[in-house]
Amino acid sequence: MEAVRLVIFARLPQPGLVKTRLIPALGETGAAELYRRLLDHTLAEARASGLPVELRVTGGEIADFRQIFGDDFDLVEQGEGDLGERLDRVPTPAIIIGSDCPGISAPILRAAADALVERSVVLGPATDGGYYLIGHREPVPFLFENMAWSTPSVFAETLSRLAVRGIGPAILPELADIDTPEDLASWPELQ
Repeated sequence: MEAVRLVIFARLPQPGLVKTRLIPALGETGAAELYRRLLDHTLAEARASGLPVELRVTGGEIADFRQIFGDDFDLVEQGEGDLGERLDRVPTPAIIIGSDCPGISAPILRAAADALVERSVVLGPATDGGYYLIGHREPVPFLFENMAWSTPSVFAETLSRLAVRGIGPAILPELADIDTPEDLASWPELQ
């Protein structure tokens, strides 16, 4: 198998444009600062994992991301379309994560890569019913088409779609991501 890449989906941390559901609690600047800290953490763990890292970006120029986060990883535009279309464009084999899961760690990322040796898909379930990580060895467009993103049924629907095709994914430990003020309450060190 070709070496698996770790692909991080990210936005430029601009006030008013990131973590918008946290703005009532943190304000536009506070929400952007929290997002930047989460992305810094994600990148640090990604670097520590030893996997090749690619940052798939939106909401700003490539040069802006390089200036803020460094240049020791590949930077690629996410492009147009809904989340499913953007996820489906990631070449395989890949592990794809977002940048809002404070529990993500280098050991979890390495475990995901190791799982892809035996399984064709690996998932990291999120406590909100979605997933914080998806890895796959071959294209899986059926997992991304017509998905009701940002709903509590994403993980269950993903498992159902895999089961229909006889694919048993590796499942990582469940982690929480931070989308709402209630999510943030579980992470006082980030407030």
